[in-house]
Amino acid sequence: MREEPIAEMPRMPDYGVRAETWRPLPWSWAAARLGGSRSYWVVTASAAGQPHALPVWGVWDDVEHLFAFSCGPTAHKARNLAQNPRVAVAIEDTVECVTLQGRAEVVQDDERRELWAQRYVDKYRPESADLDTAFVLANLVVEVRPQRVLAVIEREAEFATRPTRWRFTPSGSAGAGER
Repeated sequence: MREEPIAEMPRMPDYGVRAETWRPLPWSWAAARLGGSRSYWVVTASAAGQPHALPVWGVWDDVEHLFAFSCGPTAHKARNLAQNPRVAVAIEDTVECVTLQGRAEVVQDDERRELWAQRYVDKYRPESADLDTAFVLANLVVEVRPQRVLAVIEREAEFATRPTRWRFTPSGSAGAGER
């Protein structure tokens, strides 16, 4: 397993977030929500900055600290990612919110594509009995390497005391990343 990303207090003074009352969430809290979400909002932008957001099924792997999803090769998000690899991915939960910001890359290596396809089928076959790796492999497999992950708990008692940002190095492990 990679080293855990570094937890930081996000700059949110307008929302009452103060160093003296802030307590970081553990990475395991965010990883559990990234792995356990059924659907994820993938937000891309064209080269001109036009945003696009749609929910997808996807898989978080906490050993590699990577997220992957599948989409059609001519889908709007695929066209955007070909021009601009920056992406945001948010889980479906709007109370215990987790958003990942990173860079997406279409997986070209057949072995990695098959690994992600199997992870995808393992996760979603209980919901879709006919799902198989061929379905996933007939499309693009997109891997997202996080640079930052942000969590906010939308409950009054925790909102100002628990928001946490984790940062990753460009290679995906903990350390100095973009701010």
